Amino acid sequence: MGVQVQGPAAIRSTTVRSRRQVIAPKRLCRHMQDEGRPFELALLTPLLVIALVTVVDIFTPHLQFYRLLGAAPALAAAMFCVVGTLGIGLLALTVGVALSAVHHDLGQTPSGFTLLAITAITLAATYASRVRQHREHTLAEVRAVAETAQRVLLRPLPQHLEHIDVEVLYQAAAAQARIGGDFYEAMQTPHGVRLIIGDVRGKGLPAVEVAAAMLSTFRVHVHGAPDLPSLAGQLETVMGQYCRAVPDDALERFVTAVLVEIPADDPIARLVNCGHPAPLLLHGDEVREVEPSAPSPPINMADLLGHQYHVDTIPFTTGDRLLLYTDGVSETRDRTGTFYPLAQRIRRWASDSPRQLLDQLHQDLRAYVDGTRDDDLAALAAHRVTPCDQETAELDRAVPVQRGH
Repeated sequence: MGVQVQGPAAIRSTTVRSRRQVIAPKRLCRHMQDEGRPFELALLTPLLVIALVTVVDIFTPHLQFYRLLGAAPALAAAMFCVVGTLGIGLLALTVGVALSAVHHDLGQTPSGFTLLAITAITLAATYASRVRQHREHTLAEVRAVAETAQRVLLRPLPQHLEHIDVEVLYQAAAAQARIGGDFYEAMQTPHGVRLIIGDVRGKGLPAVEVAAAMLSTFRVHVHGAPDLPSLAGQLETVMGQYCRAVPDDALERFVTAVLVEIPADDPIARLVNCGHPAPLLLHGDEVREVEPSAPSPPINMADLLGHQYHVDTIPFTTGDRLLLYTDGVSETRDRTGTFYPLAQRIRRWASDSPRQLLDQLHQDLRAYVDGTRDDDLAALAAHRVTPCDQETAELDRAVPVQRGH
């Protein structure tokens, strides 16, 4: 398709920069310090083992606790670089020789086997440390490439699109993932600002693939589609092509979505709701759900439910906000199984800026949910402003904040 994304050279360049940020330090110890991770206690553990074994062995020489010194390099392999692991092993070997001399059994067979065991453990730990560092290096490269690809797919939205301010909240359910089955986009077109938010049925990489197909289709056709039903039809066509090209289980996959068009010269907003949770319109202190007047089929279900996409037009004047969200927001449950009362809670922050509103919503959801979230979460706030309001907001952001010392 003709979607404009970064070329291979640009992606490689971005990937290299990301990789350098992740794995530039040559030594793991410095790498941990640069990342700001807590490491002091972990790095002290092998040294504490040596110190503890030494003290106990001195006070109980008949138990020969110095034979446990091999535990120090074994622990070091899990947290030190190769040189650090080798250093811990040499220190343990030196302490072992000293304690053997104190016990007057240096050169005897038991002592010799103990020192030989410490040496063997040190060599094995050094090799294990090298293998671990290599795997961490490979993992860092994979993460750098994955993060770059995810940024290309679900790129940050511009805060200002002509007469609309846009803010977004997104959280993928999968650990270490930036994207999931929820997706969004906002673009300025000749027809006004057009928005989409959607939710793919399913989870994991198959859901991400469908989300990528929907975003690419939206970006390609959003400028040329004469109206929202035509744009929804393009999404339906591409989704059908995708399902025919992948295994059979894709035929059971569908996408719910809301398409929005906000013209610049008319105080309205047009919506096509394809089986998605109803957006919320915030007008002053009032909050109301924008339920569709007639149902439109979810993407990939038009053959079953019909190809009729119904457009609803609502007043959307200066100062109004439109909150689009996925069911990861509205179907969040507390410990009793009660769904999150979004329409009620959002009234608390109806007069806040879009960014503050989404931040408050995110904090409230985290406090409301019981246990670990198992669904993606996305919310997009669109705020109609005047050009004067935009200039003032941009000026406020440009002025540096004076901080006290």
